[in-house]
Amino acid sequence: MSVDNTTTMIEAETAAALPALLARSYARYSNFTVAAAVIDDEGRVHLGVNVENAAYPSGTCAEQTAIGAMVTAGSRRIARVLIAAGSNAVVQPCGACRQRIAEFAADDCEIVSVQDGAPTTRKTFWSLLPDSFGPRDLD
Repeated sequence: MSVDNTTTMIEAETAAALPALLARSYARYSNFTVAAAVIDDEGRVHLGVNVENAAYPSGTCAEQTAIGAMVTAGSRRIARVLIAAGSNAVVQPCGACRQRIAEFAADDCEIVSVQDGAPTTRKTFWSLLPDSFGPRDLD
């Protein structure tokens, strides 16, 4: 996967911002804070945090919140998803978020884990959800 200089800069700046965003997470029940950024196919960044609810598990994952922000801004294609956890662990999207990402993921979409404000582990999205059902099946 080749990543050009502009994309690398956007990714680095976004990764650096995610640890501070963790403080906005509402993880009252699990205490597991997550911040995510969706970078669309035009290089625009859309942020989200997890928001839990007393009617657990009716909360919203950070990836879902970021995807909603992207759609609200008028974008429809995800190039990259960056994810940071308050535990600073490498985390991947849950199964439901994988399906949500699949709805908008570009063919070369990547999932990037963020530790200490820097991108670390990188995976191709479609390797996390092979043979999935999605919009392509309905076209």
